[in-house]
Amino acid sequence: MAEVSESGAPAGPATATEPPTATTRSSGRARPRRKGRWLVEWLVVVAVAVVVAVVVRAFVFETYYIPSDSMEPTLMPGDRIVVDKLAFDFHPIERGDIVVFRRPATWPKEYPDLVKRVIGLPGETISARGGNVYIDGHLLPEPWLSRGITTSNFGPVRIPKGEYFVMGDNRPVSADSRYFGPVPRKDIVGEVVFRYWPLSRIGGV
Repeated sequence: MAEVSESGAPAGPATATEPPTATTRSSGRARPRRKGRWLVEWLVVVAVAVVVAVVVRAFVFETYYIPSDSMEPTLMPGDRIVVDKLAFDFHPIERGDIVVFRRPATWPKEYPDLVKRVIGLPGETISARGGNVYIDGHLLPEPWLSRGITTSNFGPVRIPKGEYFVMGDNRPVSADSRYFGPVPRKDIVGEVVFRYWPLSRIGGV
């Protein structure tokens, strides 16, 4: 009696170069191996992505939410910003930079970080009179202020080495270095470089 193949047709003598049943079994086993390899590859990709995200957040970029109006109109309540934590490893802190820094010891704990603009640099003497800011006795142009915004009188204040005098752009409502003093360099987290929300205001800062 002739043997019957899986198709139902008579099958001739099997040869070493044509093992039909072996081929069928081989292809059947390969499929789960490919699926398993695919899952492993995706798990590795996801794990690497998570690690990269954690490292980037911890050492490079971090996002913040603006809760108050102290930096209006540059930063509005509800804005979401990106801070470059390595920016000042590559260039010095300059007047006009917007920075995030850790709260002063006297500040309420519900605000662990603050955002202000750098106005005075280490070693300078800063003061305000007649609504204007003076650095070492010279009038400081402040193009970042809205028309009509003035600065209440203070100083003169000598800024210690390694510290920075910061103020909000909305001077009448901003609690800043006029109240808690200059900010040490070690407490500055990084530079505000981008606004990503709301979409109508997305862009560099």
